[in-house]
Amino acid sequence: MTDVVDSDELLRRMQRARAYARREERVWQARSDELGHADPAAARDADVRVIAYETVINVLDEFLSPGSHAEDG
Repeated sequence: MTDVVDSDELLRRMQRARAYARREERVWQARSDELGHADPAAARDADVRVIAYETVINVLDEFLSPGSHAEDG
């Protein structure tokens, strides 16, 4: 059965998701920095994860603060 949530709960869930994505972005950025030249393949993997979390953060930011980001392009 699917839970029905009100708009306030949806907003809270999206804010928690954004906070989680920011934490993970920092973790993977630190991991990338640590790996550096010692393990280029693992550092590249960490960089890809950083980009993925940045993308998630940007999408959630746009939902939570519409129009607050300049469009690229």
